Amino acid sequence: MLIPCPHCGPRDLSEFSYQGDATRTRPDPASTDMKAWHDYVYNRPNPAGPHREYWQHAGGCRTHLLVTRDTLTHEVQAVAFARAALNDGAGKP
Repeated sequence: MLIPCPHCGPRDLSEFSYQGDATRTRPDPASTDMKAWHDYVYNRPNPAGPHREYWQHAGGCRTHLLVTRDTLTHEVQAVAFARAALNDGAGKP
């Protein structure tokens, strides 16, 4: 699988480190709702189709990216800088 880094161009998956699901919402840190924390930590969806994920170009420029990838075909549909995407609201479900 190739991931097109905005700085470095298309690079092999081996240069990247998976950083997690970009669609999850973390509970309020002050929350004592144990079910909400349990669901956040342990219950993971397993989507089929387009899905947003955080990746870091660990073997290159070290940039954090928001990657939209089809989980069935592994086709990368979109890549954006994670910080810019969060500021634009694109990281939110």
